[in-house]
Amino acid sequence: MKRWGRPVALAGAMAWGALLHGAVAAAPALTPCRLDGIEHEARCGTLERPLDPAAPQGARITLHYAVLPALARNKQPDPVFFLAGGPGQSAIEMAGPVAGMLSRFLNRRDVVLIDQRGTGRSAPLLCDDDADQAPLARQFEPDAQRRRLAECRRLLQALPHGDLRQYTTAIAAGDVEAVRRALGVARINLVGVSYGTRLALEVLRQSPRRVRRVVLDGVAPPDMVLPVAFASDQQRAVEAVFSGCEQDADCNRRHPDLRKRWATLRNSLPRDWPVAHPATGVVERQRVTPEVLDAVLRGPLYLPALAAALPQAMDQATRGRLEPLAGLAHAAGGRRGVGVAMGLHFSVVCAEDAPRLPPAAPREDPLVRRYRDACADWPRGSVPPAFYQVGPSAAPVLLLSGGLDPATPPRHGDRMAAALGAKARHVVVPQAGHGVAMLPCMRDVLYRFIDTPDEAAALAAVRADAGCAVQLPRPRPYQPPAPPAEPRR
Repeated sequence: MKRWGRPVALAGAMAWGALLHGAVAAAPALTPCRLDGIEHEARCGTLERPLDPAAPQGARITLHYAVLPALARNKQPDPVFFLAGGPGQSAIEMAGPVAGMLSRFLNRRDVVLIDQRGTGRSAPLLCDDDADQAPLARQFEPDAQRRRLAECRRLLQALPHGDLRQYTTAIAAGDVEAVRRALGVARINLVGVSYGTRLALEVLRQSPRRVRRVVLDGVAPPDMVLPVAFASDQQRAVEAVFSGCEQDADCNRRHPDLRKRWATLRNSLPRDWPVAHPATGVVERQRVTPEVLDAVLRGPLYLPALAAALPQAMDQATRGRLEPLAGLAHAAGGRRGVGVAMGLHFSVVCAEDAPRLPPAAPREDPLVRRYRDACADWPRGSVPPAFYQVGPSAAPVLLLSGGLDPATPPRHGDRMAAALGAKARHVVVPQAGHGVAMLPCMRDVLYRFIDTPDEAAALAAVRADAGCAVQLPRPRPYQPPAPPAEPRR
């Protein structure tokens, strides 16, 4: 689960007006706009949608979407639809990173970003977000978290669009289809990341004839049961940190018996600990529990470059200094484009995952318990039974997994590739974390998979093209710089 997020202001641009033409660009509802991180002009549009699809004459919401237009005059007719993660991220707020990842497509294909209902400007379900500056106790103590979430739920339900049952993945997939129709295109290509892969699978299920190609990066299947999977998959990622250090002679020498010392630290908790706040520098007394340690580890595990510093930070924690760990967590949480609308997050998880939680156990994982508590009072939308069933795909599907991913590791991709059938290809990058498509050489893999006209040729080239990423080495464990030598006298 990502940290609490605030919306990033949208902006609009003025540069490519003479190049805007064709089915997407000519849609009358699109107007010039400037997006954060995008140098050139984009086109933004809105679409009125019923809040409750079963009551089309009732309350309505405004769905926001943006088109990054292709440069070529003779562009391809099938745009790329990008579906963001979370659940709760705004696709439009991620325009800059997405444009970099899909830059080759922008020569001949439009890229469409939809703020899923409940995110960005599309009837946002935003909770109070002062996490960067808030006291540590407010961020981590379970009672404080429960109070904040209960207050958030109360405020959201008072909004005109506050029926929290109307924000499921199945309803969001209907919104995607509505945008396709509004843009006047016959077929689309889907690129989903993290939770966006769940949405992509539902779009594929609902509108199979309208989907040409699918890329699923960090596969989060509909039957995943997010809290349970997050807990077990994170523990595997932590074990990989220990194993990586033990297999590196220098790391093992500098941090001997790290696995054992970390277990000793966890067994000594809970206890009060003075910790310097990573944002304010103010020393606070924090009640540290195993759940707090897990929460602090979660962010750095997503990025191997940050995870490489975990042995050093965990070693320092066993010696009484939590600041290095807190600093890594702050760095991971400060990445652009990871803000999450927590009202949407819980609306999705409580409707789709919470009903499938196993019976509560006396020694339940704290993360599972947190979701169970949160969902006990959260309004739950209706989920069709077919939502959980993934069958063979008529469209080619490329699945991508990072071997070090703490949230969507390869086991989920393996299962979905088998379910999707003969037109599915699963690529595992052993030393990658959460998100494989952003790796430089993988951008070409995505491009060739979608751009190659012949399906068989596109599928056959995937494994050979992905060799550049599969062979990437793991980042070496971080070693702090040696102190400067004493000057000679």
